[in-house]
Formats: sequence, C-alpha cells, structure tokens
Amino acid sequence: MASFDRNFETAARRLAMLTSRRSVIARIGKLLLGAAVIAPLLPMDRSFRALASTVPDENEMDPGKCSYWKHCALDGMLCSCCGGSGHECPPGTQISSVSWVGTCRNGRENKSYLVSYTDCCGRSSCGECMCNSNVGERPGYVMGRHNDINWCVANAETAYNCTVTLIVGVVE
Repeated sequence: MASFDRNFETAARRLAMLTSRRSVIARIGKLLLGAAVIAPLLPMDRSFRALASTVPDENEMDPGKCSYWKHCALDGMLCSCCGGSGHECPPGTQISSVSWVGTCRNGRENKSYLVSYTDCCGRSSCGECMCNSNVGERPGYVMGRHNDINWCVANAETAYNCTVTLIVGVVE
C-alpha cells in the first residue's frame, strides 16, 4: 500500500507542476459549456407524458374544435370549417403528397394513436378554425415531426388551404 501511495503522490505532484489552477478551471468551464450546448440536442424519453391519464372534457370529443384529441399536433385550419371534413379536402383542393405525424392520446379510450396531418392545397387559406397545437412537435431539423412547414410545396399548387387528420396506427 505504501508503494501505491508513493506512486499516486508522485503523479499528483508531476501534474501540479505541469498545470496551473487557471488552466484547470478553464478546462472545467469548457466542459460545462460544451455539455450545456450539446444536452438539448440529445434524444430524451418523454413517454411519461403519454402515460399520464386524464379525464377528457367535452371539447376533446368534438371534432370541430381545436381541443379535439386528434388535433394535438395540428397547426393550421380545420378542413371541416373550410368546406371539407375531418378526413377529406374541400372541393377545388388537392391533398398534399407529404405530411407530418403526431402521437395523440384519446382520453375516452385511454389509448394513444399515430395521427397523420395532411395539408389540402390549391386555394388560399379559408381563414376559419385556426388551430395551433404543438404537442410533441420537434425542431425544424426533424422534418417529419415538424408542423410549421407549408407541406404543399411538394405539389404543383403550393397554396395552403386547410389540414385533414387521419389515424394511421395505434401506439402500444
């Protein structure tokens, strides 16, 4: 044990001669700053939000309201207010070739569903029933999970009119 102590003391003294207190503090500061910059970019498990049980209110069950459970990641106009329905585009518009997805919880069934949000394109926005729900939205660099993009750019007619919602699966 005495040789271990002697070797450790020798190494510690050698390190103390080669470095200054300021350089050690500067390195620790760089590490902390680097960790603060990188930490928000790391993936995080947010599944605890989906597990929270809530009692649905009446608005969560009305498809014509922004608070309807299936509209949890919708950013745009409801097509049901623009001459279409919750899953069909209004006359004179066409469905976008691309869409974004969200995971929404149906409080009545106590299940989560994968919901596809698809824009209807071809006419200017109807201006009715604007919803801006950002539950589960990801930053712009994760394109399939970002709802602030005009998804009509994939079509020949790029004017945005409204958004339809389709359930594409059950989240287990």
